[in-house]
Amino acid sequence: MISVSEARKLIDENCKGGRSEVLRLIDALDRALSDDVVSPIDTPPFHQSAVDGYAFSFKDWDGKSKLEVAGEVQAGNVFTAEIKPRQAIRIFTGAPVPAGLDTVVMQEKVEVQGDQMTIKDTLLVAGANVRLQGSQTKIGDVVLKKSHRLTPASISFLASLGITEVPVFAHPHIRIIVTGKELVAPGGIIHEGQIFESNSFALKTALKAMGISPVSVEIVEDDEALIMEAITRALDSDIVILTGGASVGLYDLVPSSLAKCGVKEIFHKVKQKPGKPFYFGTYGDVLVFALPGNPAAVLSCFYEYITPAIGKFTGRQYHKRLKMILAHDFQRKPGLTQFMKGKTKANTVFILDHQESYLMNSFAHADALVELEEDREVILKGDLVNVLMILF
Repeated sequence: MISVSEARKLIDENCKGGRSEVLRLIDALDRALSDDVVSPIDTPPFHQSAVDGYAFSFKDWDGKSKLEVAGEVQAGNVFTAEIKPRQAIRIFTGAPVPAGLDTVVMQEKVEVQGDQMTIKDTLLVAGANVRLQGSQTKIGDVVLKKSHRLTPASISFLASLGITEVPVFAHPHIRIIVTGKELVAPGGIIHEGQIFESNSFALKTALKAMGISPVSVEIVEDDEALIMEAITRALDSDIVILTGGASVGLYDLVPSSLAKCGVKEIFHKVKQKPGKPFYFGTYGDVLVFALPGNPAAVLSCFYEYITPAIGKFTGRQYHKRLKMILAHDFQRKPGLTQFMKGKTKANTVFILDHQESYLMNSFAHADALVELEEDREVILKGDLVNVLMILF
């Protein structure tokens, strides 16, 4: 049986990382870039007016004389006529500043009579209200770096550069296998000795919150032949997640089934609660996780171990690890690292009741897992504890 830190290290060492794919920009929300993105153009692509006003040459103006308004230019148009000294051009926001002109005075700070304009802005300086070509980005600039998570703002930014496709880390192909003879799908009828199956709902929705959909979900009985068939079908993916049958009981058939399917065991059992029988193995580059059947153990192991592994594929960190102040005294039996369902408020965290691995009522209200190290027995109000935030 290994420690939690050893388990994390072994998973990290065996995760080869992800593939790259090219997506349309509009489809790339929340994906992480798999390479730097370089600007194909200057932005702005020309000297651009930042306001509605009048463009003129500052050096040709003596600070008091009137200027002749010789024309106008709107956004989307270009003024090509010759502009003489002491002439100005009516200009609108976003329009290109004509060649030879370098300053724009706001329309609110001028007085115009006929074609004659008097500037009333005593604080005006050369270059005012002009966005210079390339002042945001220049051709060849790295505008977003590898691993940047694409947001609506960054997608808008790339679109403004004329970019239509981006390289991103591909989502891993994930298959889920739920084992258990006692399981009945919600909506069905349960008889004595049966329970409603919920682990597939937990895993599918946890993945959905990460923007990932599993390739398949199978529910099989505790029969070695059926489990092996399901495993064999699943080994064409990147990650296989099994729940149930991971311990050492007579009908805990998952570890032996994995071995017979050629999966190499990296570890089986971790000094933790819940999820002590947690299993991790590999089949080539395929990562195989076998979780206990208890629902709280399934989600705890998923958040603590599988989510970071998925992040190695996608270039993302999905959940933050923080240190927070415990809001009350807490005492427990040492010996195992314990993942406790918690609820945060500001910079404090409360450990909830109903911590047993089969209980989900407290998990339904939790937004964090509090990690108590295996030798930590008494934690006092005000002490710092390690917290994994599990809600986005």
